[in-house]
Formats: sequence, structure tokens, C-alpha cells
Amino acid sequence: MRRSRRTTAGVLLAACALVAAGAQAATADPAPGGAPAPAVHTAAASPDARQAVADYWTPERMRTAVPLDPPSVAPGTLSAPVTRGETLTVAATAPAAGPLASFPQPGGPWTGGGAVAKTSGRVFFTMQGRNASCSADAVTSRNGSTVITAGHCVKYQGNWHTNWTFAPGYDDGKTPYGTWAATKTLATPQWTASEDMNHDIGAAVVAPLGGKRLADTVGAQGLQFNGAYNKPMYAFGYPAASPYDGKKLIHCSGNSTKDFLLTKDHGLSCNMTGGSSGGPWFASFDEATGTGLQASVNSFGYTFLPNTMFGPYFGDEAKALYEQAQTS
Repeated sequence: MRRSRRTTAGVLLAACALVAAGAQAATADPAPGGAPAPAVHTAAASPDARQAVADYWTPERMRTAVPLDPPSVAPGTLSAPVTRGETLTVAATAPAAGPLASFPQPGGPWTGGGAVAKTSGRVFFTMQGRNASCSADAVTSRNGSTVITAGHCVKYQGNWHTNWTFAPGYDDGKTPYGTWAATKTLATPQWTASEDMNHDIGAAVVAPLGGKRLADTVGAQGLQFNGAYNKPMYAFGYPAASPYDGKKLIHCSGNSTKDFLLTKDHGLSCNMTGGSSGGPWFASFDEATGTGLQASVNSFGYTFLPNTMFGPYFGDEAKALYEQAQTS
């Protein structure tokens, strides 16, 4: 059931907060032009801390993690739009793969393989004393270690999540490419300050695993900033709330719409549920190779509009977040 943004979180998770020992929060240097900079949180910075995260996330804990619902927004909590610039794209580095099996209805299992089956994954973390899950995607970056997700999948209700790890290619309890602990998590300043749904975008920088960077292991998807509206989009994620169970990568596809209330965001017919938050939306998606340009993330729904998912517009603020992450 969808509720207003003001009431959803209290139903989802216990009110008690858990803060990991040694965790710190910091704000990056101001962005060029004096704009607020993305917020940066220090996560598992040391090898011992990362080992503790790896030990914590047993297969059983992953299976029983509570799917974090996409926030549901009621009219009256809306923010004003901002202007947009020109389209900017970042090239993909993911390998090619096999063909797509077509699913015309929203929420179909992805059986097409390709790069997206490796770059997409589940995110696991501890929030307010309970284990929870979201989705995310590995993107091309200078550090080869950047993951894009939703803002509420890194920080929610004033607290940064702990025990944050990314499991690319997750499949029914299996983690074929390992689990990647975050050394830093980041969010847009608008999300950090007021949980502005227009800017519900987060990122993580993950540590190398077995001497290899994330992009060297699973590939990485390109990004698009300041792109067009009303274009074909593909959304991916690991919904874990009924009727889904978080075991498989699910996708929706179709022509996107422009959000008629928040005015900034993309909309897509999609019935993915809690746990899909943070999963990637792709423009210019190639079904044969599973590659595209990431242009949004699964973010929220309206209380009065079921079976429709919305995602934030990747504008200049998203680009600033990405730049901060890929150089961290």
C-alpha cells in the first residue's frame, strides 16, 4: 500500500538508529560557481572495516533484508523546478552480450543477459537498526569504482546507512561477482538537506576486491545528463516486496513521461516494488548488448497513481554528484 511520504518510513523500519563505530560525515568543497557541493560520508574506510562488512552480509542476512520502499509522495510536498542545460553523455565501457527476451508488461524478469545483468545489482545496508535492501548500477568512472543509486538508499531520515555493500549480478542468494563494500557514500546536497524528491540521487565508491576494481570485474554503464523527456526508457531493479521476492533482476520498458506534478522527473509505467529503489533507468538502451546511458534511478511513486514509477532528472546536480564520486 502506498502512503504519503510523511508516514511511510515509520511503517517500514524501526525508529531506533544504528551508527557504526568510526563512521563520519563530511561535506565536500564547494562546487564551482558557489553551488552546494554533494555530501560525502566516510563508510568502511579501512581493510578491517571492509572485512567486517563482508563478514556481516551472510546469504541469510541478504535474503531476509527488508526491502526499502520507494518513498510515496502526496500533493503538497513538492519543490520548484530548475533550469536545464545541454545534453551531456559519458561513454559506456560494458561488454556486449546476448539477445533480449521481450516482456511487454511492466515488471518482467530480465533474461536477455548482456552487460546490465552484471552492472546492476542489489545493495544491502543497515538502516535504523535493521537490515534493508535497494538496487544500484556500476557506471563508467575515472576511479573504476563508482556506483549510482537513489539518495534514500544511502541516507534517509537524517542518518547515513551503515554496512553498505553492493552485490552486482545478484541471483537468488548468489553473488557471482562478490560483494563490494563502500568506502564512501554520497548524496546530492538537496537530498541531504531536505530529502527533495527531485534530487533523490546517491552514489557510492567501493573498494577493490581481490586486487581488481569494480569496472574491471563487471563492466560499467555510460551516463546521460540533461537529456530529453518523453523518450524510450528501460528501468531495472531488484524489487523484493510482494509480488516480487528480490531473487531476480526485473525490468520495465516503454516511453517515459514528464512528471506532471514535480515537473522535473521522469515517469514510467512500472509495478516494481520496495527494494527496486536506486535501480538504473537507461536511455538509448541496446537490447542485444544490455548497454545504455543511465539517465535516472527508481525513486518514488504517488499515493494516487499505482503502477507508475518516477525517477529524478539527471541534470547539473546529478552531474556534480557523479564528478565528486568518480574522483573520490
